[in-house]
Amino acid sequence: MTVTPAPTPAKSPPPPPRPVLRDPAFLRLWTGTTASGLATWALPFVLGLAVLHRQLDAAGLGLVLAARTAGFLVAVAVGGVLADRHSRRAVVLWSGLAAAAAAPLLAGGLDRSLALMTAAAVLAGAGQGACRPAFQALTAETVDPADRQRANAALTLAVRSATLTGPALTALLAAFLDVRTLLFGIGALWLVAALVPGRGAPLPKDGTATEDGAPADGPAARPGFRAEFLEGIREARRHPWFLAGLGALVAVIALGYSATGVILPLVSRDRYGSEWVLAAALTAYTVGALGGALVMSRWRPRSQGLAALAGLAAYGFAPLSLMLPVHPVVVVAAYAVAGTGIELFNVPWFTATQREVAPEKLARVSSLDFLVSYGLAPVGLALIAPAVGRFGITPVLAVCAAACFLVPAAAALVPTARHFARTAPTARE
Repeated sequence: MTVTPAPTPAKSPPPPPRPVLRDPAFLRLWTGTTASGLATWALPFVLGLAVLHRQLDAAGLGLVLAARTAGFLVAVAVGGVLADRHSRRAVVLWSGLAAAAAAPLLAGGLDRSLALMTAAAVLAGAGQGACRPAFQALTAETVDPADRQRANAALTLAVRSATLTGPALTALLAAFLDVRTLLFGIGALWLVAALVPGRGAPLPKDGTATEDGAPADGPAARPGFRAEFLEGIREARRHPWFLAGLGALVAVIALGYSATGVILPLVSRDRYGSEWVLAAALTAYTVGALGGALVMSRWRPRSQGLAALAGLAAYGFAPLSLMLPVHPVVVVAAYAVAGTGIELFNVPWFTATQREVAPEKLARVSSLDFLVSYGLAPVGLALIAPAVGRFGITPVLAVCAAACFLVPAAAALVPTARHFARTAPTARE
């Protein structure tokens, strides 16, 4: 008698991946990132209200904001190493808690102790700086590679929306709440940033990798802090497209963005005799950035590097519009184009960094990005005003507009810049 084996039941196919915008892990990350972005933006605005209420003078405001920037620049480098050395989630937690702890200290020093406010501002900047590279790396751990561009676009949309609606919301709250209460509200936002995001996929336990980014076999001795930071720089140098794009970004921020930040108020007052051009141009920039993020949530350009650098170069239209005697509507439109272009660059830039950089070195490379771009921005702001006094507005704007157009164009000539990748997409796939 022959026994016929029972047929093996067919395995059901795995469920399709959940869309990133409905993934609970990403939504927690999105909430935390949005809260940190809103808190980062709100602090200088709320401190400005303190100046209006005569609880802080202009010199004190400058000192506190400079202290925050110093704390940011130091912590962004330290945070990059820590986020590669330890859990990215833990770095987000402790940096968010540090920034949250700074809020009551700022409130306690308001109108009482400028020294306390300065120290608290250093702590706030350190928390902000340490969390930035950790959030970038945590995004790569949380989101599948195919969904990262859409995820980065969603994160950008949240931050830009906060920038657009934040002034009106804060002004409304200021009608009912005093400055100290608003500072405690900023601390609450940092608590959300610290506590809400979840864990990402773990890194190899030893945290080391081979030259091609694969985990190394066997345990390895942990190098010192300086050695690990330099290792991040070496990883960045392995990607010529990254160095070229970072150079273009620095030129646009240090020259174009700084020039327009200093000169736009002067042009609005002296040429057009009204503050509405200043307000309309800045609003148009943010609205354009929202539009750019929406476009990048759907668009996958064939040569994403060239498209991104073209978007970055579009910022040149902002100083160009201020240089020429045009109708104010042209200035507003130029700022809208500049804002759109910035996000046409930012979203694929972050996505490519998360894709191309070795995962266990991603936070250090991201910290280098923030350190260079944010670090050189104050230099540009400090030099623009003396340059205007010596050479005049038009020549300074002409140089800055030319730099915005030409430096990204030069970066596009780097062979790997075409796709923001060391190899073409077809070769990788």
